[in-house]
Amino acid sequence: MRADLHVHSYHSGYASHLRFLRARDCYSEPAAVYAAAKARGMDVVTITDHDCIDGCLEFLSDRPDADDFFISEEIECRFPDRPLKVHVAAYDISERIHREIQRLRRNAFEAVEYLRSQGVLYALHHPFFFYKGQMPLADYLGAVLPLFPAFEVRNGTMLREHNLLVEAIVHEWATSRGSRPVTIGGSDSHTLRGVGTTYTQVPGSNRHEFLQNLRAGLARVGGRHGGMLREAAEIYGVVGRYWASLVGFGRQELSWPRRSLGLVFSAA
Repeated sequence: MRADLHVHSYHSGYASHLRFLRARDCYSEPAAVYAAAKARGMDVVTITDHDCIDGCLEFLSDRPDADDFFISEEIECRFPDRPLKVHVAAYDISERIHREIQRLRRNAFEAVEYLRSQGVLYALHHPFFFYKGQMPLADYLGAVLPLFPAFEVRNGTMLREHNLLVEAIVHEWATSRGSRPVTIGGSDSHTLRGVGTTYTQVPGSNRHEFLQNLRAGLARVGGRHGGMLREAAEIYGVVGRYWASLVGFGRQELSWPRRSLGLVFSAA
C-alpha cells in the first residue's frame, strides 16, 4: 500500500514571509488533496498541515465513511536552548493529542516525550532544512537521532543529495545499534500537482495494517526527489493561487482593502 505522508492543504496557515499580504502557505482544498492522492495511486491518505488538523477534520466531516484516511499533523517545534526548529510529523492522532501538543511545541524534547507517552508514531521531517550550523553537526545528530523513531528520508521538494545523505545517516546509525529504522517518504507538496509523486510503500490491505507495518519498519520510499524546477513550480503555483484569490477565485477570507494591497504590491 502507498501513502504520501507529507502533504499540505488550505489549512496550513500563512506564508512566513511578507506577512502583511496574508498569503496562505497552500491553497489546496482537503477534498482535492484526497482526490489527487487517490488518482496517483495512493491507497491511504492523510494531510500534514502546519500545526493544524482542520483540513483533516473538514475532509472527515464531508466523508465520515472514508476508512482509508487518518488524521496527521506537522508540528513546528523548537530546541529550548538554541535558535533551531524542527518539523515533527505525528500520524493517526486525535483532536485531544493535537490540542496538547500545541501547548508543548515550544520545547521539542517535551513535545516528543508526550507523543511517545501517547503511543503516537512520529517522525522528523526534512532533517537538514532548518539546520544552518546553529550547533556542531555532531551535536545536532546526537540530539535528533535518538529522539525520533522515524525519519523522512525522501522529501519531494528536497534535492536528491539531501535525501540520500539523510538515508545514509539514519541507516548507519540504526545499524550500529542493531535496530531497524522507520523511514518514510512524502511529497511535501503545497500544490495539487505534486501530491502523491513521492510516497511511502508498506505491506498491508487496510489502513490499520499500513500503520502497524509502518511502525514495524517495513516501509520503502519511492517516487521523485526535488530539484530547482520542481521547487520553483511549487512556489509559483502557490503564488498563482494567491493572485487568483485576490481577484475572487477560491475561498475568500481577505477584506477588499487587504486584497487591493496585495494586487498593488504584486503589480509593483
